[in-house]
Amino acid sequence: MRPTITLPHPTATRALLVGAAIAVGAVSAPCAHAQQPYTRAQAVAAALASQPLLALAGADSATAAAGLSAARAYPNPTFSFQYTKDIPRHHSILDIPLDFPWVRNPRFGAAAAGQHAATLRLGLARASVTFVAETSYARVLALDERARLGRRDALGADSLFHMAQRRQQAGDASELDVKLAQINAGQLENTAQDDSLTAVLALLDLQRLMGITADTPAISLADSLVIPAADPSPPADSAAPFAVAAARADLDAAERSFTLERRSVFAAPSVEAGIEGGDPTGQEPGALPLFGVTIPLPLFDRHGGAIATAQAARDRARAQLTLATRESDAERLRSARERALAIARAERDRQLLAGADTVARMSLAAYAEGASALPNVLEAQRNARGMLLQFVDDVAAAQIADAALRLATASSQGP
Repeated sequence: MRPTITLPHPTATRALLVGAAIAVGAVSAPCAHAQQPYTRAQAVAAALASQPLLALAGADSATAAAGLSAARAYPNPTFSFQYTKDIPRHHSILDIPLDFPWVRNPRFGAAAAGQHAATLRLGLARASVTFVAETSYARVLALDERARLGRRDALGADSLFHMAQRRQQAGDASELDVKLAQINAGQLENTAQDDSLTAVLALLDLQRLMGITADTPAISLADSLVIPAADPSPPADSAAPFAVAAARADLDAAERSFTLERRSVFAAPSVEAGIEGGDPTGQEPGALPLFGVTIPLPLFDRHGGAIATAQAARDRARAQLTLATRESDAERLRSARERALAIARAERDRQLLAGADTVARMSLAAYAEGASALPNVLEAQRNARGMLLQFVDDVAAAQIADAALRLATASSQGP
């Protein structure tokens, strides 16, 4: 519930009020034309469907899946046909490479771990886009509320200005009071125009995030600013955050790649089978069988460079896992602390709002009866306005901190 400050309405059309309506309406008029309401969940879904970041992460995941398919495949045999002048002259040979389990298993395991890491990074990209969409939605809600309050305060200040004019005509107020009220009305009018423009620009940024390319506001926000629950939703049991899980999968892939390179010092042999024929003398009639084995000999290259590269990649992946774990733990603790503090601030603001609004209304009533000076009214209204704006900002900050905590704890087992 929003506390309000009750102000008397102006009794006639006034130049300053007309100027305010024209200026604010010029900014906010497009917002009222054919706008489609979006909830926070709908805005997040639209952002997930339109962000290039997810397309890139999806392409990386597809590449890793293709690598897994390639690692699973067996090497193709080769067929060769030879002709010589020696007897026999025709040689047909089929060469079949052998794919031993102690080489095939680490190759397949490294590819599978790489695909798992790519899938986790796709999940992290989705969580990041969700966080950006949620925080943008909360900021637009806060800025729109500030613009609405600014327009209301500008109307109230204009009413106070004309009240001071009437009291001066009746001999109950000085020219100083009129000047103060006029300055206050002009300042609040400028603030209202600035807040309206800022709200529209933030809404356009949210539209671009959602994939809406219109250069005028085409959506409206269906949700409202609410203080999140004090206790956040518990994360899934034994579920590591996306960044940590992806780093762990990278380490698994690096360790398997290192094992593969070590076992590849002796390249896989191949078995040859074929037939020979074509003896013009007739001494060897028919086709003669041919069998053989090809064994690569590591005389000049013992795979040292590839092994060293794989070992360095494994050590780097291990360090990256340690770094990701520490950063994830620190981010989770920091986000939880910021969320608790933001919710506590918003709750305190809500408790103070009623008192500030009461003081402002009592000051205005006392001024109307001639029992209070105008500076006291302006100060009371300024305090009430500042408290209400602070409450709006703190509620938005609490929602943003809540989204940051969900990002810090997002995992493959989460919702």
